[in-house]
Amino acid sequence: MTNENDFDTTDSVSTTDHASTLRSDGGTEPSSADPDTRIGVDVGGTFTDVALSVDDSLVTAKVPSTEPQHLGVLEGLYKACDDAGIDPGEIDDFAHAMTVSVNALLERGGAKTALVTTDGFRDVLEIGRQDRPDLYDLEAEKPEPLVPRERRFEVSERTTADGVEEAVDPEDVRDLAATLRESDVEAVAVSLLHSYADPENERLVAETLREELEVPVSASHEVLAEFREFERTSTTAVDAYVRPAIDRYVGRLVEEAEDAGVPAPRIMQANGGIADPETVREHAVTTTLSGPAAGVVGAAATVDDTDVEGLVTFDMGGTSSDVSLVRDGQAARTTDAEIDGLPIRTPMVDVNTVGAGGGSIAWVDAGGALRVGPRSSGAEPGPVCYGKGGTEPTVTDANVVLGYIGPETALGGEMTLDVEAAHDALERLADEAGLDSALEAARGVYRVANATMTRTIRSVTVERGHDPREFALVAFGGAGPMHAAALADSLEVDRVVVPRPGGVLSAFGLLAADESYDAVRTVGVRLYDADPDDLEAVYDELVADVLADASDPDAARIERAADCRYAGQSFELTVPVDESFDPAAVAQRFHEAHERAYGYAMDESIEVVNLRATATVPGTEPTVRHDGPGGALVGTRDAHFPGSGTEPRKTTVYDRDRLEAGATISGPAVLEQAESTTVVPPTWAGEILADGTLVMTREGVDN
Repeated sequence: MTNENDFDTTDSVSTTDHASTLRSDGGTEPSSADPDTRIGVDVGGTFTDVALSVDDSLVTAKVPSTEPQHLGVLEGLYKACDDAGIDPGEIDDFAHAMTVSVNALLERGGAKTALVTTDGFRDVLEIGRQDRPDLYDLEAEKPEPLVPRERRFEVSERTTADGVEEAVDPEDVRDLAATLRESDVEAVAVSLLHSYADPENERLVAETLREELEVPVSASHEVLAEFREFERTSTTAVDAYVRPAIDRYVGRLVEEAEDAGVPAPRIMQANGGIADPETVREHAVTTTLSGPAAGVVGAAATVDDTDVEGLVTFDMGGTSSDVSLVRDGQAARTTDAEIDGLPIRTPMVDVNTVGAGGGSIAWVDAGGALRVGPRSSGAEPGPVCYGKGGTEPTVTDANVVLGYIGPETALGGEMTLDVEAAHDALERLADEAGLDSALEAARGVYRVANATMTRTIRSVTVERGHDPREFALVAFGGAGPMHAAALADSLEVDRVVVPRPGGVLSAFGLLAADESYDAVRTVGVRLYDADPDDLEAVYDELVADVLADASDPDAARIERAADCRYAGQSFELTVPVDESFDPAAVAQRFHEAHERAYGYAMDESIEVVNLRATATVPGTEPTVRHDGPGGALVGTRDAHFPGSGTEPRKTTVYDRDRLEAGATISGPAVLEQAESTTVVPPTWAGEILADGTLVMTREGVDN
């Protein structure tokens, strides 16, 4: 059998319901609508965040996430509009990030999916690769495939990297359609061998099934026209698996938006660009990691990285923490990602996620060790201190006991925290862990959560050859700014940046996002053996594909790239390609990229494996005025900090929105906002920039 895995190119604050707006007088009076009034809504595991740009004011809101998700989206939208004093019908643009697809994968709640593949390759999803989740665990189990064996079907056909050798019989496909209809499948994935090289057989199968069945059909040459059959089949199966859920959700949200007089939502894709609803309904797999991508885009849009090596973005929400890199103002991207062990090879922002958030539950394992996460209290019942029925201690409860979150202001003044309940929960945890007090348990929870997040940051910096000390740490999310300085201490990072809309930065990122579309095609040729005209012909097709989806093709910026590798390697690096394909320029860029990534370059022939094209329609970043009126001092309270002994420190508490540009803060201090809380430890100081951004530096460090 010809197996395309053996492809060889030589042969071919936590808040529950609050909105705020920043005005020159620091008040929250309604402001008039602007012709370019835009709203971004990001659904998280615990909270739904909203950012509304009206004139040069920014209105933000944070409400509990709901099931179904669109109810919380609408609640947040109406809340923000009400606080801004505008009617929803005055909104000119609506951008949205969601967790529908990733939730379907993590919870195995997607469609009843069938897979149609080449005769003899029925078990590709199950065989996968030879690597194991744990190299030394003889009993390690891989995740169950999305499509069980009884719903995996074969068709007699044969396509090689050189083209079709055996045509598929249409009657066989019609017979298969009858079988699928009897099986009551809700979606079908079609992935035939080598269809990336010649999709003729796969196209016939997909078109016939679409004619015969009333369920969505995902074809691999449309989802991912790239070699490596396991990854291509897995990505296609994921697209089919989540497609009905995405179709229902987006369709319902479009209807609800229309009823409210709001424009149809444009959806954030995993690649960091937004797309129209119909595009994502047809390419559902592109919506995985939609929300985390928006946060990285927001960080890149609000923080200048010209005087540092780059930015480490740290988004800590209620359920998880997401870490990524930004260099030269651009979010790091990858085409090699996994979600719950499922390979997904669509372009996406390179985000590492760990199950440590404000709602992560602290527990004691069988060996008596204190653990945090990955299980979360979610929006319901939430942390114990919310008083909504939660009984298990969380990171948020620990932050209450440590004094970082105050009883009155933590929930925007609209909900009083149950501090006593948080202490009781941590006391029970202390008894179970053999600790002396609730305070000791809270310290332990804080340290364990921080250690987990520090490891994740090291995985995207140190383990990839980057020195985190040369980066700035950008903290956002409801809980991120509370933990950021402690993480920076452990990583020896000297600068922490907390953007003004840090509590809802993913929603803000939606306002700043470009429209973006990607296409890829495997070519598999030696660089200097390739005919540039042939490669240009492929690029022409790719560019036509991405421009077909763009809302304004004339305004689109086209970027071309190639995945290259040295002959014999099994991995590729992506390098940019000029308007005219120049083999010498591509070779030079690949040598430089290889040396940056691995510390060396080789005098070996280079293979061009894939060609890529991206169309980007630039967005417009919102202009936000920050005129803090002063009078920001709220008072003081006792708080406990790592390295400060067992005694509490008197800590100054500020209303961050009232801090004037140029104001300086010396630690220990707590800066409170409606959507997040920032902790400035004793050895740190902060300054408010003109746009409201807080820059924290360790004392004695010249930045």
